[in-house]
Amino acid sequence: MGPRAGALVSPGLILVMWLSAHCPHPQAECFSEGGLDISRADMWASANSTLLQGFWCQPAKQLSRDQISALIRTMESQQVLLKAWQLSCLANLAAQHDLQGDFALHPPDLLLFYNLAQVREADCRAFTRRAAQGNTELLANLPDQRAALQHLALACLGRPHPQLSIFDLLLLGVLVCDMDASSIVVSDPCVLQNLKRCPWLTPAQQATLNTLLASGRTMLGPPSSWDLKVLQALGLLATYISPSLWMQVQEAVGLDFFGSMVAVCRAGTLKQRDARRFVTSFLEAKAKSVSSRPKRGTGRSCIRGNVTAATLQDNLFLVHYDCSQLKSCLGSHVLRANLDSLLQHPLPAECQRVVKAKLAQIYPSGVPEEQLRHITSLVYLYSHTEISQWNITSRDTIVALLASDVALANQTEAILQKFLDHKGNVTSTLLVAIGGSRLCWMSPQQIQAIQPSEFRLAGALDISACPQSRKDVLYTKAREAFGSTGTTAAYYHFMRPYLGGAPVEELQHLAQANVSMDIHTFTNLNPQVLQNLSVDKVTTLLGQNVGDLQKARSHPTISSWLRGLNRSALGELGLDIDPTGPASPAGPAHSTAVIPHTSSWAPHLATTSGRPGNNALTSGSPSAPLRYLPLAVALPSSLLWLLYQGTPEPGWDCSWDTCRMASEHSTILAPHARKLGPVGRARPLLRPQCKPQAHRTWPCPTC
Repeated sequence: MGPRAGALVSPGLILVMWLSAHCPHPQAECFSEGGLDISRADMWASANSTLLQGFWCQPAKQLSRDQISALIRTMESQQVLLKAWQLSCLANLAAQHDLQGDFALHPPDLLLFYNLAQVREADCRAFTRRAAQGNTELLANLPDQRAALQHLALACLGRPHPQLSIFDLLLLGVLVCDMDASSIVVSDPCVLQNLKRCPWLTPAQQATLNTLLASGRTMLGPPSSWDLKVLQALGLLATYISPSLWMQVQEAVGLDFFGSMVAVCRAGTLKQRDARRFVTSFLEAKAKSVSSRPKRGTGRSCIRGNVTAATLQDNLFLVHYDCSQLKSCLGSHVLRANLDSLLQHPLPAECQRVVKAKLAQIYPSGVPEEQLRHITSLVYLYSHTEISQWNITSRDTIVALLASDVALANQTEAILQKFLDHKGNVTSTLLVAIGGSRLCWMSPQQIQAIQPSEFRLAGALDISACPQSRKDVLYTKAREAFGSTGTTAAYYHFMRPYLGGAPVEELQHLAQANVSMDIHTFTNLNPQVLQNLSVDKVTTLLGQNVGDLQKARSHPTISSWLRGLNRSALGELGLDIDPTGPASPAGPAHSTAVIPHTSSWAPHLATTSGRPGNNALTSGSPSAPLRYLPLAVALPSSLLWLLYQGTPEPGWDCSWDTCRMASEHSTILAPHARKLGPVGRARPLLRPQCKPQAHRTWPCPTC
């Protein structure tokens, strides 16, 4: 936070929000011994998004209902992105102050953590639609909450037939990503728009996507009719297209798209992982299409001609040079001088091994440091013995080699040790640059060598993915860094990310201090240590967040602890003993009409291991359009004519993702919009408003 921040916000706000900053002296500068000053909490509304990202629940508990409400609305208006541990406790604060009913004004991510048993039946569709705009990956540690959210959404549909209609898909949004392939394949073809929001697809979902695209039932038509704009409209879904499907696409169209994908990859706007998946599939299709053609007998292994610097600038380089030709046509001088340009291309694994072998020939004593920064995509191929030949003296080099998705776990220690051997040291800046996940793979000796002052300056690092042995070592290091923090509240805030290695005595002390541990931190505790905590201690430790146990009861850490409890103890925690379906989060129900259990059809959910408006329609009404799926591209043009009084004018662009929703001033009631919402009237569907274009990008599609 900059030096002028104090002039913009109250001291109380600074106390609550500054805690995520990398404070060098927490006990002296980041905390007030007197606690939270809420005398000017109205300044919440003027806080900027950077400050709000440091939200912390413990001091915020002192705020009034109106102040909490203002805070949440400010977070929504400024689109503040909070982490799971912040959202879970904020959701409980909102529930305590009876603010959950104002969900239409709250961030969609926050809705994911709300007590779903308190959602009124009249609000079912509106709540689900807004929650479905959130990032469900935030629920990675709350499997039961994720299942309950899906159950709520399907209960809102309330229809016995299995096919998900356009309106169903509008309601479900990103929740479709949790459904298995059998449910997706029978859905309306506009399900493609939902799938575009999925962070990744399971193998079964990928197969279903290819089946759907091959059928020609989507707005895209059969693969043989696709053009460049159609493929670009698929977005990342195009990276899942199978080789057999690529063989149906016109060759010129496929090559144009290949070049465009490589271009965005080389520009750094497409992840190498996604680009490599696409390239591998596309090149496999190309290899099959030419496998039956007779090969020219030129008498020389390099058929395509020697690779040059100019050749490497061609986005179709990998189409012209397969891995065999790369091996034959790439000379040492060109490779040495153009290594960076070559590795900007998303090389398939076989081609990467070719490049690594050529580098070994050029540099038999090890890759020099000036080249190491260019081979980050190859690091995973190097053994400890090969890494031991490297010379790493620069912080920039170590950051590049230890960046996300570069070195593998077992290579981190070897790479870091080469840096330390040259009198390097692990500074706070380096820790922040490489992220907490790299701490997981440092040796205990390397962790112990980190100065407590540097560890303190690094702030909160996410080590939740670390094995228990590393969590134990990191907890000890964190104690060295933060053990002298003045108050228990301040100590807990800084130690929270490292409590996965805490002994039972530490947890008992924190329980006595009433820290109200969030469920995300709780699920990352040492399972063996947790077994030594009684129900009373856990209840006290979690405080206001104890109801979240129901949302995470299937999490391995929590389920193992619950298995040791008897019927009476489970009752004390408010947990049902043998749930037969998705659990509803426990909590005081203040709603007069909760969503009942329904026996109507529910699509199967995909097995996951961890996967981001206007006043909404009420129960009984078709779902209002979401920003990610305009109805102008979702409905048949004939139905659009009926609903929206005609199709767009010829000069309007109706391609995917280009239409935006008009304001509420231009609306027409959707069919079947019969039931009334909380304000006593049916809310209309919004009419899509497209951006004017000189020429159409393609005809208004029909799904």
